[in-house]
Amino acid sequence: MPDTTTLTRWDLDHIWHPFTQAMEWEENGPPLIIDRAEGMYLIDVDGKKYLDGTSSLWTNVHGHRHPGIDQGIKNQLAKIAHSTLLGLAGTPSILLARRLAELLERIPGETPGLTRTFYSDSGSTAVEVALKMAFQWQQQSGHTHRTRFAALEQAYHGDTIGSVSVGGIDLFHQIYRPMLFDAVRIPAPDRADPEIEMQMLKVARQRFATHGDTLAALIVEPLVQGASGMRMHSPDYLREIIGMARSHGALVIVDEVATGFGRTGTMFAMEQVGVRPDLICLAKGLSGGYLPLAATVVSDRIYDAFRAPYTEHKTLFHGHTYTGNALAVAAALANLDAFEADRIIENLPDRIDALSTALSALPQDRVAEIRQKGLMAGVVLKHDYPPQHRYAHRVCMAARALGVIVRPLGDVVVIMPPLAMSPAHIFEVVNAVGKAIQEN
Repeated sequence: MPDTTTLTRWDLDHIWHPFTQAMEWEENGPPLIIDRAEGMYLIDVDGKKYLDGTSSLWTNVHGHRHPGIDQGIKNQLAKIAHSTLLGLAGTPSILLARRLAELLERIPGETPGLTRTFYSDSGSTAVEVALKMAFQWQQQSGHTHRTRFAALEQAYHGDTIGSVSVGGIDLFHQIYRPMLFDAVRIPAPDRADPEIEMQMLKVARQRFATHGDTLAALIVEPLVQGASGMRMHSPDYLREIIGMARSHGALVIVDEVATGFGRTGTMFAMEQVGVRPDLICLAKGLSGGYLPLAATVVSDRIYDAFRAPYTEHKTLFHGHTYTGNALAVAAALANLDAFEADRIIENLPDRIDALSTALSALPQDRVAEIRQKGLMAGVVLKHDYPPQHRYAHRVCMAARALGVIVRPLGDVVVIMPPLAMSPAHIFEVVNAVGKAIQEN
């Protein structure tokens, strides 16, 4: 194993880090190099432990090295690591698809159940698949004029071209506008305030009235728009705009990449909304934070429009080399087993209360707003610094020095602990953020 100095040099020479300014990375000193993990802790090459306050970018559910998921992957590795689903089937992918269909029955609604799974490898690709499915469904159902999508303002749905097109965060997306298709923007509140939402619903009605007949689908992040800084809206607001979309003949795509698998306090955020979408996108927590895996799950109503003789060319011409990868799917199956065995959903209220209590103790003179839904939280900082000061970034780096990993989104410090993190550890994460705020 090379020493830390060598690893640092090789990182600077060879790695292109995501969402990272290259010059800043090079000038900020040696990177923190994670070498292993135990439970709720990440451990660097020098053996120092850090509480994982971001769930390794919102993916980790049970902590690291969960024995059940570890064993599930080992058991699968003893059989086969990967085989294509193009022209073949695979045992683990069949089992998981069936399980997802049963699990998604939790979402109530009058529309057909979500029963058909298309596998991919990330949230972006899950959304990309959903957009193509919705567009092609409208075309093959005789609605050839429906070629556009509606999406919330300040949306983030990933980084592939289709998902960027329905995204709405200028910092991330503006430079790519010449490459993208134009989406109809539906206003979205930054918090679940009835008066604000009422005004925005008026604008939403106008936009659906103007553009509704051209829409293939509406796509939403339910209850929490994570990457835009933990912006939140109410179930009522979401029900209203979904109703508007459906009244104009648009399909409904729900992006539960971040909110799914317990993040908002229920297995799926749409359980709280009480509306079943036509297509749902899953990733992140699907594999417990172990391996890249995503799923786009649709109703038979959607799937049936792709049934036809080969010569009609109604096939969904889309695929991924590692679709339904056996190791990733085995991790997902073991993850769902752990949800049940460890009673993750049942134990969430105590952890959510702990996070709420800890957040309420943060220094109020430096906090403009606290946004929390379940175990998703954003601390909006109050300050007079210019943007280049990057106050939230400084706070996160100070928290790191205290043994806690969190990340900023603009002026928001995001706190997203693993669902199984103990209340004591949750308090430790938030207390470190509080000290970091006071120090900066």
